[in-house]
Amino acid sequence: MTSLKPVNDIGSGEAAALGEVRRWRAFSVLAVAFLMTVIDLAIVNVALPTIGRKLHFPESDLQWVVTAYALTFGGFLLLGGRAADLLGRRRLFMAGLAIFTGASLACALATGDTFLIIMRGLQGLGAAVVVPAALSIVMNMFGEGAERSKALSIWGGIGAAGATIGVLAGGLLTRYAGWTYIFFLNVPIGAAAILLARRVVPESRLAGARRRYDPLGAITVTGALLMLVYAISQAPAVGWTATRTLALLAASAALLAGFLVIETRAEAPLLPLRLFRLRTLAGSNAVGFLLGASFFAFIFIGTLYMQQVLGYSALKTGLAWLAASVTSVALAGLSQMLVTRASAKLVMAAGMVLIGAGILWATQVPVQGHFWPNLAGPLFVTGAGTAFSFIPVSIGALAGVVERDAGVASGLMNTSQQLGWAIGVAVASTVAATHSRLLLGQGHAAAAALTGGFQWALWVCGLIGLAAVPVTFLLVRRTELARAVAAARQQQAPATAPAD
Repeated sequence: MTSLKPVNDIGSGEAAALGEVRRWRAFSVLAVAFLMTVIDLAIVNVALPTIGRKLHFPESDLQWVVTAYALTFGGFLLLGGRAADLLGRRRLFMAGLAIFTGASLACALATGDTFLIIMRGLQGLGAAVVVPAALSIVMNMFGEGAERSKALSIWGGIGAAGATIGVLAGGLLTRYAGWTYIFFLNVPIGAAAILLARRVVPESRLAGARRRYDPLGAITVTGALLMLVYAISQAPAVGWTATRTLALLAASAALLAGFLVIETRAEAPLLPLRLFRLRTLAGSNAVGFLLGASFFAFIFIGTLYMQQVLGYSALKTGLAWLAASVTSVALAGLSQMLVTRASAKLVMAAGMVLIGAGILWATQVPVQGHFWPNLAGPLFVTGAGTAFSFIPVSIGALAGVVERDAGVASGLMNTSQQLGWAIGVAVASTVAATHSRLLLGQGHAAAAALTGGFQWALWVCGLIGLAAVPVTFLLVRRTELARAVAAARQQQAPATAPAD
């Protein structure tokens, strides 16, 4: 069997002696690019109503600004990681950055809804290349032990902080500069990162590996999800039993079945289905999907309620969401302690209970709502829920995975959350639009009809979150998760060991 070893442009001897300063310079470039893609997940949400007004989006199509990015990001993430390993990680990192930066500029210059949605999809494709390539480079630069643990801890912190920075930056830019600047901001940062990457980031790839990809797998699964989301979003207007809706759902099912057939027969499948024999991995990915579908849809619906019903500005909306983000960051340390010292399975279930309960609490929001009596409680509770769920879900997604599958399993976890996000937003948006239209037809005022639609959507989001609790107890095995926690703790231990 062919051995897969890193090959670096700077030579294996020099790679081993790569100076600490140079490694951390390269890490800084990679981290900035990663942060940019994470911020882009959150920064758009608070600007959505403004974008909808400026570009005259139909209400039912507004969710595509979010789902187009999430679907292509999630659908091509695994393919992007494999291509980076085989073709060259720095090369693919720079290519992905170029796609992401160019698409960001196009988004900023968009004058119509269709063009913006297409460019958001292209942004997601770029991010699907940038993120796994950047993380692979980090893993390749830092060997096992204290330095790698330190680098990965910073990397995880950047991911956690990205959402907070995104909602605040989205509000500030939309309020004081205009919605286009949430995309313009990426252009100079992306261009600078591309220029610096060539100078400071080392090239690496897998030596001796045959260039085997599975592009057909990525295309079929992404196409299936696009058709599913489109059918769900258009059903309120054309009818659930309309020929077009049924045809789209059937085509989606056929493509998904085709994807499963491809993955069982491909020489190098994009997603080795044997991984799902690991019950804790399968359960953690299912919980991750439901986490994305509930919490991120809550952000989407909550943002629309704040701006369209309560009349919040984009900045005030961003500040309101800080309640959830800051709570999540503040409780991350407690969550990590409970995961390592108590039952990670119970922490995971408790986190999903808090997310579901917080969202269900938000179903009580009135037409004349206010932050402290109506929004603060749900935001604090859901923020706490994310702190207690993300960490054990991420650990469980690697439970029982052998080293050669670690990269695929890690990418799968991100894919599950992204696809859950896309489908959750589509479902919540459809429920809100359908019920609002019904209430308007019954003679309710516009604000009351919107609030009623949002309340129904929040009920769906909350129940999706609570559905993760029985999934946790049925699929996640306490012993497997405990072993994964112990392994993660052992990997992190050198980072806190005293220096010689």
